[in-house]
Amino acid sequence: ADPCQNGGHWTGMGCLCPPNVDGAFCQFGASTINITAELGPSVMMLARVTNRNFSEDMGDTSSAAYRSFVDEFRRTMDRTYRNVAGYRGTRVLTLTRGSVVVNYEVLLHPSAGNTSLDHRARALLEAANAAAQPRNCSRSAGKCQTTHCRSELDSPDWCSSSPELCRKYAPANFRRYYYPYRTHNSFLCVTNCTLNVPGSINCNNG
Repeated sequence: ADPCQNGGHWTGMGCLCPPNVDGAFCQFGASTINITAELGPSVMMLARVTNRNFSEDMGDTSSAAYRSFVDEFRRTMDRTYRNVAGYRGTRVLTLTRGSVVVNYEVLLHPSAGNTSLDHRARALLEAANAAAQPRNCSRSAGKCQTTHCRSELDSPDWCSSSPELCRKYAPANFRRYYYPYRTHNSFLCVTNCTLNVPGSINCNNG
């Protein structure tokens, strides 16, 4: 029998593990997942939509509620980003509570010049947060509002601390354990067992 776990494959001499899985039998999630390089040429963004309430079926990508929300969100983002150089589309990754938090990826064409990804991300962020609110929106009531952020930039706590950012890259069986952690020049997905990060504990093997 194949002893390898979490998508690993037996080679006859040992287990060949998929990315971000460790251990002789692929039984552990990697202690650190560096997603810095994965963030371009696209930009990972979060949006909090406060005029909509999250329902359980919105967590199911095959449900009508999910598809309806995502279609509406994509159309809105296409209008919002239409004047941002290099914009080519939006891909929604997950929907979660709060009221609805949209974890999405902005797809970009390669830059014609030497414009940095960070500069392009700031242009996206400015365009998103400057977009007009719906006409039936009550600004004073704090309703009917969408706030966008990018975790790699200065951002509110609800954005930079969201574990949704790591779910795309973490092994399926361990996704709930990973959370984002920023260093000076990189963006990591870590767990409480990752050494040398605040709050880490000694997990020994596993």
